[in-house]
Amino acid sequence: MLEIDALEVAYGSIHALHGITLRVTKGSIVTLVGSNGAGKSTTLRAISGLVRASKGSIRFEGKDITHCKSHEIVALGLAHVPEGRMIFTNLTVLENLRMGAYLRRDKRAIAQDLEFVLETFPRLRERLTQQAGTMSGGEQQMLAIGRALMGRPSCLMLDEPSLGIAPILVKTIFEKIIQVNRDLGLTVLLVEQNANLALEVSHYGYVLETGRILLEDRSENLRSNPAVQAAYLGA
Repeated sequence: MLEIDALEVAYGSIHALHGITLRVTKGSIVTLVGSNGAGKSTTLRAISGLVRASKGSIRFEGKDITHCKSHEIVALGLAHVPEGRMIFTNLTVLENLRMGAYLRRDKRAIAQDLEFVLETFPRLRERLTQQAGTMSGGEQQMLAIGRALMGRPSCLMLDEPSLGIAPILVKTIFEKIIQVNRDLGLTVLLVEQNANLALEVSHYGYVLETGRILLEDRSENLRSNPAVQAAYLGA
């Protein structure tokens, strides 16, 4: 579904990505593992058009999106839930969710998707008229994911979904990620600081360090790799 070849990204004179190549298979959960500054978030931002590639290519479902604008990429079915959630804090929960469907005109299907999101995240139903900025971090993360789902994407990119969230809600959010992958067949590309959790829920993983891919393998194999355990899993 998603193919990245020899991708390079630079912020001025600083090179963030040094020719990374990776694949995301349709219907899978793929995770990017690495320390801060490894280039994980930059990879997602390049895919969604928020930063420009200086070299290399990005293809989504066979289409070259390397130089597409962000709204064009969203319209193709690729949604990005950024680090920090970036919800509209002054809007209600319902207004935020409706913003996720801003490119759509199929009102009946939008209503069905809204009901699916509220069934998936019951806390959002309880807070539909609440101003989003007054909710907890975990609830805001649920809202950010729900808003992305309202666009009916075929691929969902999640950047640090557990950041700043109480452990009990982290467990809930990751259960929901597995659920939408299983029930909707939704492809997920995940960046997560909790490498152990990320490798537990994903099918395949890439280990990044200073903008380069050091290792790639099935997630279960990476979890049992002594080098990965020592560097990222606290073993």
